Amino acid sequence: MRSHRLSDLAAWTDGRVEGDPTTVVGPDVVIDSRLATTGCLFVALPGEHVDGHDFTARAADAGAAAVLASRPTGAPVPHLLVDDPLAGLSGLARAVVDEARAAGLVTLAITGSSGKTSTKDLLAQVLEAEGPTVAPVGSFNNEIGVPLTATGIDEQTRFLVSEMGARGQGHIAWLCSMTPPLVSMVLNVGSAHLGEFGSVEGIARAKGEIVEALPAEGWAVLNADDRRVAAMASRTIGQLAWFSAADARPEVDGPLVWATRISLDDLQRPTFTLVFTDAAGEHRHQVSLALLGRHMVANAAAAAAAAWRAGVAPERIAASLTAARHRSHWRMQLEVAAHGGAVINDSYNANPDSMKAALAALGAIGAARRAAHPDATVIAVLGDMLELGPDSTTRHHEVGRWAAEAGVDLLLAIGDEAPAMVAGAAEAGLAGRVVSVDEAGSLDLGPHDVVLVKASRGLALERVAAAVLAHVVEEKS
Repeated sequence: MRSHRLSDLAAWTDGRVEGDPTTVVGPDVVIDSRLATTGCLFVALPGEHVDGHDFTARAADAGAAAVLASRPTGAPVPHLLVDDPLAGLSGLARAVVDEARAAGLVTLAITGSSGKTSTKDLLAQVLEAEGPTVAPVGSFNNEIGVPLTATGIDEQTRFLVSEMGARGQGHIAWLCSMTPPLVSMVLNVGSAHLGEFGSVEGIARAKGEIVEALPAEGWAVLNADDRRVAAMASRTIGQLAWFSAADARPEVDGPLVWATRISLDDLQRPTFTLVFTDAAGEHRHQVSLALLGRHMVANAAAAAAAAWRAGVAPERIAASLTAARHRSHWRMQLEVAAHGGAVINDSYNANPDSMKAALAALGAIGAARRAAHPDATVIAVLGDMLELGPDSTTRHHEVGRWAAEAGVDLLLAIGDEAPAMVAGAAEAGLAGRVVSVDEAGSLDLGPHDVVLVKASRGLALERVAAAVLAHVVEEKS
């Protein structure tokens, strides 16, 4: 944010100042004292395990000019006192965004059951080629991440991208109240967090809040291939734009970006033609992604449609997508060992939709490797998908079957639902076994083998990916 007097921040947050109200604060806003910079505002958030109020002195020592807190602390800097520091951060973000939008800032918001972070990274790289852009790091998409990201804008920022997750009805509406979008994107509606919403229809209701937040001049960018997303067209007063990766033009009204002539190389990196269609005509541009998986085509089409509605020319969008690189860790991240064995680290998160897509990509990569090297082995190291509710065991049983259908040679399953995955695989003729993290990490990776490591964030299976690669180094030495 631009630097402001503490008295201005007090007006935005309904707070009161203890100390000098003329203290100039900014440009940074931080919640981690280790990230404090000279002049920053440190927000003392209470947490389940630690309380930011206990670290205000450390933040001041590192250069913080003021503290936003719910009570006075021992930090020798002015305090902006509010009833709830998180609500104070939210109010600050809204004021910063409102100020910037009045000066021309374009705000974009994205949600979906899967693919949010990958699409956000693609969109951010397209927009960055056009002007200063602020977007969240990783999956900073909750009630803390959205406002904290928004405070990173300044008078030079042209685009703000907000990634929005949902943990219940009304959550996305609240996030949109902090960073009101001019372009809202819905990627898909799947079964991620099904246990919290009770039904896929409940998930769709929650995701659709992002298009309800649009003004009449805004744009709802919707997935024409997902019927639940397409049905959100009736929930917005904004204008409609569409995207599709079905390799055939869908019948929709309004601007459309669709992908055709899709092909994948031996590492499942897609090349395709993006077709931009509106009342003015049609533009076709080839894109070659450096990212893995057929599902990335839909993410690219979504990013293209949103950037187009934000004013970026189609030819520049296509060029930026081709130049885009992997940005967020542990999402279909390919690591190739010195001897040629490959590990696909997709351990950041998992739900049934993303699990199926990752297994399909693994199977295709494995088939290409086997064609060149018949001794290649395709291995899936899979952990629990969390928050699926009462259908969890059934969905994990399906994962085992999907692994078999993808052509996996060996399934190693980790977690409470590991037996269900192994049972599903066995019924489909695939050998599998339940293992620990340490057992999976000691896997011998052959020079032509390919391994997928995937689970929900709570299992932290990036440890397995790192251990498998380290094991190769140890064996070589």
